[in-house]
Amino acid sequence: MPEKIIFSWSGGKDSALCLYKVLQDKRYEVCYLLTTLNGNLKRVSMHGIAEAELDAQAESIGIPMKKVYVYEASNEEYERQMHALLTAVKEEGIHTVVFGDIFLEDLRRYREEKLSTLNMKAVFPLWKRDTNELVTEFIGLGFKTLTCCVNDAYLNAAHCGQLIDAAFIESLPDLVDPCGENGEYHTFCYDGPVFKTPLQVNVNDVIYKPLDKALQHPDKNGRSPQGFWYADIQIYRPSVRDN
Repeated sequence: MPEKIIFSWSGGKDSALCLYKVLQDKRYEVCYLLTTLNGNLKRVSMHGIAEAELDAQAESIGIPMKKVYVYEASNEEYERQMHALLTAVKEEGIHTVVFGDIFLEDLRRYREEKLSTLNMKAVFPLWKRDTNELVTEFIGLGFKTLTCCVNDAYLNAAHCGQLIDAAFIESLPDLVDPCGENGEYHTFCYDGPVFKTPLQVNVNDVIYKPLDKALQHPDKNGRSPQGFWYADIQIYRPSVRDN
């Protein structure tokens, strides 16, 4: 009997590729997608994708979604809400959370430590994989994804709302990880082998939001982001009149 899991879903390319691999693995049964949202804005805090777009992804994938809403923008609230949700899914026989993380040792350690307090475990199918190979595999499988958020320490407005393809990867500056694993960019996936039907997406606008000065710290490359470019991505849903 396959092991029941809940899958950490951000809506981007790493999540989509990881989910694809897990769905091919007969050891697992994916019961839910798990996403954290800003409860006030109803958007993913990390990259600004709206809840409605996440719902459209989950509907096309065909896996129900569990959501953690954070209203106070504090880690304490996040941990409290996540603890409550995971405690509830444990009652359904789910003891494993799968993540699409590739690097970031501190983040992995944090996830494992928090799950251990619930007697749950974390699985990382993409861990330490070569990111050039991963993004090439992702594109080769027929996935389609758009950049929805880019870090102005590395990229600019022209990189936001763009399709991730071989030409885009080739155009990235040398310091940018091909998968954006150091926070250089985030993505929204709308088509590929995990989707039953492709989503019709529009990029309505590209918006710049400055980062609070208290958060403008140099990264490992000595670069300090001043802000981020966000693509206003919306799902186009045909009306009756369109048919």
